[in-house]
Amino acid sequence: MVSENLSSKNVCVIGAGPSGLVSARELRKEGHSVLVLEQNHDIGGQWLYQSKVQDEDSMGKKTPLKIHSSVYNSLRLASPREIMGFTDFPFIAKKGRDMRRFPSHSEMFLYLQDFCSWFELREMIRFNTRVEYVGIVDSSEFDIGKRIRWAVRSKEIETGIVCEEIYDAVVVANGHYSMPRLPIIKGMDVWRRRQLHSHVYRVPQPFSNEIVVVVGNSVSGRDISRELVNVAKEVHLSVKSLEISKGLSKVIAKYQNLHLHPQIDTLYEDGRVLFVDGTFITADTIIYCTGYSYSLPFLDTKGIVTVDDDKVGPLYEHTFPPSLAPSLSFVGIPKKIIVFPFFESQAKWIAQVLSGKRTLPSCEEMMKEYYHSRDLAGILKHNAHDIANFEYCDKYGDRCSFPHLEEWRKELCLSSLLNAEMNLETYRDSWDDDLQLLQEVHQSPPFTQQGYESIVI
Repeated sequence: MVSENLSSKNVCVIGAGPSGLVSARELRKEGHSVLVLEQNHDIGGQWLYQSKVQDEDSMGKKTPLKIHSSVYNSLRLASPREIMGFTDFPFIAKKGRDMRRFPSHSEMFLYLQDFCSWFELREMIRFNTRVEYVGIVDSSEFDIGKRIRWAVRSKEIETGIVCEEIYDAVVVANGHYSMPRLPIIKGMDVWRRRQLHSHVYRVPQPFSNEIVVVVGNSVSGRDISRELVNVAKEVHLSVKSLEISKGLSKVIAKYQNLHLHPQIDTLYEDGRVLFVDGTFITADTIIYCTGYSYSLPFLDTKGIVTVDDDKVGPLYEHTFPPSLAPSLSFVGIPKKIIVFPFFESQAKWIAQVLSGKRTLPSCEEMMKEYYHSRDLAGILKHNAHDIANFEYCDKYGDRCSFPHLEEWRKELCLSSLLNAEMNLETYRDSWDDDLQLLQEVHQSPPFTQQGYESIVI
């Protein structure tokens, strides 16, 4: 069994987004000393909107900026607010703000500000600090089962001052929606017109009167396509399968300048885009809404933890690398979950393992479980962290006595997904009135409404 003596640990959390904030709270709750390192000037992670995506030098040449957030200006939540909050701090509507069931990204940011203020987390965060290196202290003498400490080197972005500190444990919570995942298409390197990833898309105006190809029909692909039809001359949506949802079919039928295509076969230097069915167009811009990859450029584990086709591993239950547990852990790796409660359960488990309140299986047992649960199930590497299973989330929480997801939360999640598939343009602003009871249950937090609204941001 992997265990730790019951004591306070000196812990570094990387990132002050939702997963980093809840990690800091749970770690402190268990008595650990916590410092959060955040590269931006404020909390929020993805939800800290960054409107400026390129800079201009003295010669007028525009160059891309390295930014973290992938949020575009018009983005609204794809899930109802009732299921988006942490279990003991619900994401309730507040007067004078965006009270919609599917609010804007700015309202989610304000919720995280509320959370940070309520639990007094800001005092633990060092802002404008980029983590450049995380590695094992005396890694040449590293031996499984022995105490591991971590060297963390960071740089103050404004001053350039470099600082190296030693920690008992590191929690990686840097998110996974910042490194664009691009397709491999013949001719991408010779197509001379504008190509960009949705990571740097913000507003539709720069594409006015253009012929635009949008690649991918996930949430961002659908949102951006629907937004562009109001300003672009033509929008061509390229998808893996022409068997699309009823909701998307309705949208395509509604707009005369929105067209559906299969995948792209070849791009040509003169601007032509050839699709696999033999049809082609000449486009001005291609926007790749093709998802994101996990990126851990700062982490040096001497090859123990790797990222292989978006599979981070080996990780026991998407959280602990067996041979480095519990001193190294990850929060926020899983996808296709009700994210905030799951991150909360991850953070609670990590904090309790570090304090000695919980124990982990042996390294050998964790490795065995890792390979049995993922590889033998025939799951592609790219989908290794896709959960999409309420039962798994409940069993995960059992490790730290985290409450199971309420049935109303599960039902609301599923009904919202179904509504989105059927009514793509209207699902965020229409819902079954029978769900009003769920909202009433949701708005009965363990602290008073008056107390919650008294938070000053």
